[in-house]
Amino acid sequence: MKNVIEASIAVKQRLLGDEALLSSLAQAVEMSVACLRQAHRIWFCGNGGSAADAQHLAAELSGRFYRDRPSLPAEALHCNSSYLTAVANDYSYEEVYARLVNGYCQSGDLLIGLSTSGNSRNIVQAFLAAREHGIYTIGLTGAAGGALRDCSDLLLTVPSTDTPRIQECHILLGHILCEHIERQIFGSA
Repeated sequence: MKNVIEASIAVKQRLLGDEALLSSLAQAVEMSVACLRQAHRIWFCGNGGSAADAQHLAAELSGRFYRDRPSLPAEALHCNSSYLTAVANDYSYEEVYARLVNGYCQSGDLLIGLSTSGNSRNIVQAFLAAREHGIYTIGLTGAAGGALRDCSDLLLTVPSTDTPRIQECHILLGHILCEHIERQIFGSA
């Protein structure tokens, strides 16, 4: 058990020392704040644990993070299970997010995709659809970046190849993102 905790701390220490990643995280905050200030929406997507993290981060923005304040327009794309299972069945699972991007998202919106490998086909397809519609994209991945490296406007790569450690860092980076968005839009608590 101590080894797992030490491994988690080690990845976070690498995050702390990664100036390029921290600079990209600051850019992600600026992109998000600009999106929201222009009355656009932030959308999230992921699969499995990354879907849970996507929904968690959307709730931090649409609900509250540190302070009572108005809701921010943020949502996870996978929350309608009837839609998700119908499209996966009738078309393919690769299409579930791209169809929502095509139907819901507007030019100027922001799509944040979480994929530890960076190769989740449904997230890659969503990012490609986003590009066609003028929707900005931020990818959160593991060290390699995968296919999202080539189709993200901004990529945050966690310096690890271990899925649980990557997911732990995604939620950490997401919490930092939410905290700074809230602070920039609404001021300090």
